[in-house]
Amino acid sequence: MAEKRSNPRRRKSRRIRYAVVGLGHIAQAAVLPAFKHAASNSELVALVSGEPRKLKKLGQRYRVRKLCGYDEVDELFQSGEIDAIYIALPNDQHREYAVRAARAGLHVLCEKPMAVRARDCEAMIREANKARIKLMIAYRLHFERANLEVMKIARSGRLGELRFFSSDFSMQVRDDNIRLKKAKGGGPLYDIGVYCINAARYTLGEEPTAVWATATRSHDRRFREVEESLIGVLRFKDERLASFTCSFGAADRSTYTVTGTRGSVTLDPAFEYAQGLVANIRIGERTERRRFAKSDQFAPELLYFSDCILKDRDPEPSGLEGMRDVAIIEAMQRSSRTGRWVTLKPLARKARPNARQDIRRPAVPREPALVAVRAASR
Repeated sequence: MAEKRSNPRRRKSRRIRYAVVGLGHIAQAAVLPAFKHAASNSELVALVSGEPRKLKKLGQRYRVRKLCGYDEVDELFQSGEIDAIYIALPNDQHREYAVRAARAGLHVLCEKPMAVRARDCEAMIREANKARIKLMIAYRLHFERANLEVMKIARSGRLGELRFFSSDFSMQVRDDNIRLKKAKGGGPLYDIGVYCINAARYTLGEEPTAVWATATRSHDRRFREVEESLIGVLRFKDERLASFTCSFGAADRSTYTVTGTRGSVTLDPAFEYAQGLVANIRIGERTERRRFAKSDQFAPELLYFSDCILKDRDPEPSGLEGMRDVAIIEAMQRSSRTGRWVTLKPLARKARPNARQDIRRPAVPREPALVAVRAASR
C-alpha cells in the first residue's frame, strides 16, 4: 500500500517538493534551472519522462534521484515523496495529468494553455476543488515587472480613457515541432496567441464580450494540420477593442501596445523570457523609455505557488483564468470557420494580476545544454 502523502504545513521542511512532468524544451531551458532561484520554498525532487536518456542526464545534472517513466507516475503520485507537480506536457495531456495528480492529493502548476477545450479546464477545476488542492496556470508574465508596470500604467488613467490594444507575436517554427500537430493542441493561436489574449485582458482590466478571427495557410508543408497565421479581434464593453496577429511562419516578433485618449505604452519585446524587455511610453508630447533587464521568469511562479500552498491562499492566475483564455480560443476557432462574430458568456473576474505580484530573480546565465530536444523556432 502506498504511503500517505504528508501535508507540507505539518512537515518540518517549509519547502514544497515538486515533480516536473514532461522534459521538453520549456522544462529543460527554463523550468528546471528555475529551482535554483526558488530554493527558499521549492525543491525539485522528481522527474517524469518517457525517455530514459533524458531522465538519466537531467537527473545527474540537477541531482534528482527520483526518476520515473509515465507508466510509474501513479506510484510516484501516491508515494508521499512529492507535494506538487509542474506539468510541462503537450497541451492535450494537461487534463489527464492534472486530474491524476489532484486525485492523489497533489497541488498542480500547469503550463498554458490550460488545456485544449474549455470542458477539459472545467474538469481540472472540478477535481482540484473536490480534492482541496491548489491549481495554478503558469502565466509567468503575471509576475514579471515590465508587464506589470505596463498594466499599471494602462489602468492608472495616465493614458486617458483606454481605446484599443494591439499585438503581434510570431516565429518560424521548425517543421518537426509538436506545435504543428493539431491533435496535440497545436497551432499559433494556442501556443502564442494565448499570450496576446491574456495581455489584452490584464492591461484593459476587463473581459471581452465577443470575438472574431480569420486564419490563413500558405503552401508551406509545415501547415498541413494547423493554420500558419491568425488575426483575432476582441470586443470589450465601452467600445474598447483588442486585436492581434499570431504566426508560426513569420520572423520573430513579440510586442503589444495599449492606446488611450491621451497616450500609449508599447512593450517591445513583450513576451520573451530569454532577453530583457523595453517599454516606450508616450503621453502627449512627452516620451519615456524604460528598460527591464533579463530575469528568471519561472522561479517567481514556483516561489509564488509554493507560498500559496504553505499559507493556504488561492493563487492568481487560477484555473478560472486559464479556462477563460481557452474559451476565447475556442470561440475564435468557431469564428474563423464561420466568418461571424461569436458572443462570449459573461464572466465577472475579481482576481487579476497586480503590482504586488512582482517577483524578480536573477537571470539564468545561459540556456542549459538540451538533451534530446530542440527549440521550437528555427
